[in-house]
Amino acid sequence: MPTVMAYHDVKDTDHWLASPKREEFFGPLGVTNIRTFVDQANPTRVGLVMDISDMDAVMAAMETEAARDAMAHDGVLPETLVILVEA
Repeated sequence: MPTVMAYHDVKDTDHWLASPKREEFFGPLGVTNIRTFVDQANPTRVGLVMDISDMDAVMAAMETEAARDAMAHDGVLPETLVILVEA
């Protein structure tokens, strides 16, 4: 099960941190151990570290309208999204 790190910019850090959308979106895909991070030098840059059991399923889900809706709800700026997979 790979560990994945993702980071991106958000419109409102407090809203993003409090949002239940991460669990609602990723939970059914088998994503576990989601941890959130905030860049102290640039608080609108945030990140996640998570364990993903089926990387193909998650990457396919990231291309769906549900993913776009979840990101919009959380104030994610999708053009800033970077995903890194543990080597």
